[in-house]
Amino acid sequence: MPRSPLPRSASSAPRPPAFAQSGHYTATPVQAPKKASFITQTTVWKCKDGICAAPKSTMSEKVMCERVVQRVGALSSFSVGGTAFDAEALAACNARAK
Repeated sequence: MPRSPLPRSASSAPRPPAFAQSGHYTATPVQAPKKASFITQTTVWKCKDGICAAPKSTMSEKVMCERVVQRVGALSSFSVGGTAFDAEALAACNARAK
């Protein structure tokens, strides 16, 4: 039986929904969005089960997060390419919430 290259804890960690895994950006609003999709400038976001995802954009990560909070309100998390914003970056982003 082949062994997984990932440590046991990483392979058994909960994973986001499949559609979120296909997005370059993922955002988890504090309150579930009222709509299943929204647009930030030219980027289409799709939301399901309280998580929103979007493909890669030419916009900077900071600006993308700020555009999202202006549409859906404060976020409990924001990730780019699978790497989550730290608490300081998320707080700065949430300061721009509507």
